[in-house]
Order: sequence, then C-alpha cells, then structure tokens
Amino acid sequence: MNRLTQLFSPQRIAVFGGNAAAEAIRQCRKLGFAGDIWPVHPTRTEMEGLPCFADVASLPAAPDAAFVAVPALATVDVVRQLSARGAGGAICYASGFAEVGEAGAALQRELVAAAGDMALIGPNCYGLLNYLDGVALWPDQHGGHREERGVAIVTQSGNIGLNLTMQRRGLPLAYLITVGNKAGDSMDAIIEALLLDPRVTAIGMHIEGLDDVAAFSRVAIKALEKRIPLVALKAGSSELGARTTMSHTSSLAGPDKLYEALFARCGVARVTDVSGLLETLKFLHVHGGLSGNRIISASCSGGEASLVADLAQTHGLDMPEIPQAAHTRLFDVLGEKVTVANPLDYHTYIWGNLEAQTECFAGMMDCGFDAHVLVLDFPRANRCNGSTWQTTLDAFVAAQAQTGAVAVVLSSLPEGLPDAVSERLLQQGVAPMQGTHDCLAAIAHAARIGAAQARCAQATPVAATPWTAHAADATSHMLNEVASKRALQGFGVPIPRGACVTAPAAVATAEALGYPVVVKAVSDTLAHKTEAGGVKLGLKSADAVRAAVESMRHLSNAFLVEQMATEVVAEIIVGITRDAQFGLALTLGTGGILVELIQDAATLLLPASPEDIRTALQSLKTWPLLNGYRGKAAGDVDALVQAVASIAAYGAAHADDLLELDVNPILVLPAGRGVVAVDALIRLAGNTPHD
Repeated sequence: MNRLTQLFSPQRIAVFGGNAAAEAIRQCRKLGFAGDIWPVHPTRTEMEGLPCFADVASLPAAPDAAFVAVPALATVDVVRQLSARGAGGAICYASGFAEVGEAGAALQRELVAAAGDMALIGPNCYGLLNYLDGVALWPDQHGGHREERGVAIVTQSGNIGLNLTMQRRGLPLAYLITVGNKAGDSMDAIIEALLLDPRVTAIGMHIEGLDDVAAFSRVAIKALEKRIPLVALKAGSSELGARTTMSHTSSLAGPDKLYEALFARCGVARVTDVSGLLETLKFLHVHGGLSGNRIISASCSGGEASLVADLAQTHGLDMPEIPQAAHTRLFDVLGEKVTVANPLDYHTYIWGNLEAQTECFAGMMDCGFDAHVLVLDFPRANRCNGSTWQTTLDAFVAAQAQTGAVAVVLSSLPEGLPDAVSERLLQQGVAPMQGTHDCLAAIAHAARIGAAQARCAQATPVAATPWTAHAADATSHMLNEVASKRALQGFGVPIPRGACVTAPAAVATAEALGYPVVVKAVSDTLAHKTEAGGVKLGLKSADAVRAAVESMRHLSNAFLVEQMATEVVAEIIVGITRDAQFGLALTLGTGGILVELIQDAATLLLPASPEDIRTALQSLKTWPLLNGYRGKAAGDVDALVQAVASIAAYGAAHADDLLELDVNPILVLPAGRGVVAVDALIRLAGNTPHD
C-alpha cells in the first residue's frame, strides 16, 4: 500500500488540539465516517462526546491518520511521537513554519526530521477531505457531500480549497487536499497516490511552484498511461533562476514559459482561473480525453451560434461541415425555413415538441464529431415556467442515449444551469457546462489531453538537471563567436566558410572566399555586436571590407570574415537557457535583430526529440515561410531540425556547466541546400575559457 493511501483513506483517526480538532470530529460525523475517532488532549476528558486520550502513547493503537492542530513547537513533538508509534500519517494545521522566515524554516526542517518515513501533509495547511470515504481531517465547514466517484483537487491554498468545496457547478469532488508549505510529501507524491484510487476520474492542481520538476513529469506520464487527466491552475509566476543580458533567448524563455513547456510535454491542461479549473475538471470527469477537436453546436438563436463559432476558433476547435446523411436527417425534421449548418440555429419551430427535438438532436449527433453541444440557459425558477426548456433537455438526453455520442449541455451564463439539472445530467453521462468560454476551453483541453494519451508510449520525463555547485558559482565566462561556432560545429551544426584574421589579412580573406562577405569584430566580452557597430553585412568589394575593419578597430583587434549566405528563406533563433529548477531548456523562435519585438517563440524542456523540435517549429508564426508561403521556396526544414537537435546535443554534453547558449540566427536556405548558423555565443560556468 502507498503510505499516503493510509493517510487519505483511514480507518482510525486521531485528532490533536482544541476547537479545530473538535470541528474535525463534527465534520467527520457529518460525512458519515464509520471508523474510530480518537481525540487527544492533555487536560480535557472528553471532546464531542468522545473520551480524550492524554497523549500518543495512550492511544489504543497507531492511528492511520492524525489531524494535528496544536501550536508549531508542540506539532513537532506530536509528529515525532506519531512516527515512533507507527502512525500512517499526519496533517499539520499549525502555521509558524517556513512561511514566517528562517527561524520558522529551521523549525520546519525539524518537523520533517521528526516525521521520518511517516506521511506528512503541511504544515500551514487546512487539511484534507475525502468525500468517497467520509473523511474530514479539516477544521472548518465545507460545501461537499459523499460521492461514489469524482475528481480530486490538490491546492497549496487552504482558502482556495475551502472555496472550491462551495462550488455550485455540479462537479463531484472525491478528494480536496491542501498542502500548505509542502514540507513533507510533495505534489507529485500526492498525485501518484491519488492515481491508485480507481474512483478518481481526474485530478486538478492549484500550483504556486513545484519542488521536483523531473518527478512531476514522471507522475504526469503515469497519469497519461492510466487515462486520468491532470489540470493545473498555475499561479505566482516568478523568476526561479539567474537571468543575464548575454543572450536574446533569455528574453523569450521566462519561468512561466518553462511551466507551459512542462505541461504541454506531459499532457497537463493549464487553466488560468478557478472557474476554468472547475469546468475543465467537470468535462473530463464525464468524457475524459477526446480523440479529436471537431465539434458541433445547436441552439435556437443565431446570436448564440455566432458566439460559439467565434470562441471555438479562438480555442482552436474545428466546426466542420455537417456530413450529408446527418444534413438530410436535420433538413427533414427542421424544414426549409432553417439553414442546416454548423453551428446549427434550429430556430423555435419545434420548440416544446419532444419527438421532433429528439429527432433533431439525434441527427446532430449523427455527425459523429468529437463533441456535440446544446446551448440552453434555463429561466429563473422563482419567476418563470421552465417546462419547455425541460422538454428540450429531455430530448437532448434521449438523443444521446440513442447515439452514445459525446454530449454537452452548455449554459452561456454560469447561473443558467440549476444545480439539480447539472446533477441529473452528470448521472446521465452528459457534461453540464457553465459559461461559453470555459466550456469551449475545456473541450479544447480534453482534445489535447486525448492526443497526449494516445502518444503516451513515446512520452519521456524531463531531465531537469538542477544547479550543481559548479554551475551555480557566480563566476562564468563567455566564448566569443569564433569559439562558440567551432564548439557547435563539433556537434554537427553547419557554420559559414570563413576565418578569424587580423586587420591586414581581412581583404585577402574576403577575396579568397568570394563576395559578398560579412565582417564582424571578435571579442570575448562583446555579446551584442550589432548594437555596438561590430557587424557589417553584404560587403562586395575590397574597399568596403577595409572600411568595415577600420570602423571596428576600437572594438577588437581580431575580425571574422565569412561568406554571406544568399536566397535565405527564414531566420530562426535557437537558444538554451538554464533555470535553477527546470535545468536546461531549448527555445526556438523567429530570429534576427527584432527577436524581442516579435516574441515568436516556443520552448522545449530537454531532452527533446526531432519530432518535438518539428512540432515546435510548426507552432511558430514564421512556419508558413519555412513551409513555402504563397508559392515561394520552402526552407530546408529537415536540415533545420537536425541542426537544432545538434545544438540540443551540445547542451546535453555540457549539462553541468552550460549557462546560456544563443544561436541568432540560423539561416534557413531553400529545401535541399541546408542551413547555416551565422552567429553564436556560449556562456559557461567557471572562469577558465575552453571550447
């Protein structure tokens, strides 16, 4: 048994403390917990009608789970005693640990040591609610009730957790777990334990930060294999590692981009607010990952149809034309006054007619798309008669029962779907979704998760090489352009023909190469040559080369003269940056002097396969140029993918000391002519230059 399973689903509970402990007893009873509850208090004889035990040693047996709601110093002692007694695990409610400064951090380290191998959640956390087994290690009211199956949510915020239990979205909650300071078991360990419970249909996470990126990626891949979707609400984006101004890539791959790359790689849906978290989990609870992104919507309003179409496009959903067989069926029931199209405005000619509406919705589901959406907002029950709305709903549910299609009822306003309606739809296998934007975003997430599940056999965890003592050292050195290019060329990256020479030899070198040429100043300290006037392009004569060298003498005594590439299809930046938590990350984007302005980039965590690299390139705005825009020559994409893979291989070989690498740009030539890296800079840890 996973050690957290015993804590999450206990048979014997011990509660420590006063009012908070008493509330935990009341909430367990309210949920119908059937096991033993043992209150522990040094002076009280009873709590909520139960006899109190004076200390851990007095308990009848080792508890499976303990809710520890005593002051911080006493918490450490209680946890030590529980661990020695062989308890399953403890929830630590008290604050006053790492969140208050170094003294608290030291106390938190003592707490972790006291727990030893025992499961530990917290400290500074509200606890956990297990609605499947009636467990409430929780010091307050909450809004949930017993369920047979449902979603689990893990959050770093106690108040957000409490709010989530109060949701009126019909979402069945299986577990609500708050982790607070995460001193003991990590987010990935908790998710791994939840994956063992077959009653959990999806897992949501509110994350402020991850402690072990590589471990999280391994667990996320397990979730893909088990077909349990993960949804993340990531908050608190902040700088996690050192940033320098050496490379352009650093401006494109901030910490939040790294989280995006992590979630995309592991098939985790990322949402931006609590509403999106709930709606996405609800859809996934009912339907799981989807096999594609094709949808159809039906409504009795052209305005609603237009809004769905607009937002579907925003979220990357496809609304194809209705297949002929379904088109004929819909035309037969709706008549010539209705335009049969996707989205479908079926008008109100058949409103209130159960048989006709059932046939209409069955025809719609005959499309066989990945999701079939009915837009339906119920009127206010206290002011209106909603009987004909119920007829429409009954018809839709009947059509779904006939066809087995993936069916969704969408209220454009969150309050447009009453709780009782949502609960009935869930029981009937129809997703009750509230809010057009959140619904369509959820469907898009489900399609991406389905695609990730389909290819999970090829998924690889993130390497996430952390800072070593050497790499974290403040000293570093930069390889100049010549040394950087030579280093990359050794790994198979193509570079231009050229030579590094002194001023007197520049013209002869240019003549030997053939015009046009490029002349650059070479320096170990000059990172941004263009801004400093250290680059001259398109030189076509000896006089032009002499003038270029003369204009750069104040920058360097060495000059790189290179043959200039022609017929360039596109410029691509490729860089590797290092983060204290994520390790090395590879960024691809539209390159050149306007790279920061354009901000067209994709980030991959290492290791990255050629397929990953090609997919990242296809996500760029500049991809149409590479693919042959408006009849122009396509770029040599295969050569570009190989060059990027070679740069990644250099990064892997220098995982211990590479801080930054910038290739800006790689020039992509027409198909069959390859690519060439025309500028590069590398920064390594330590103060000893080497190739």
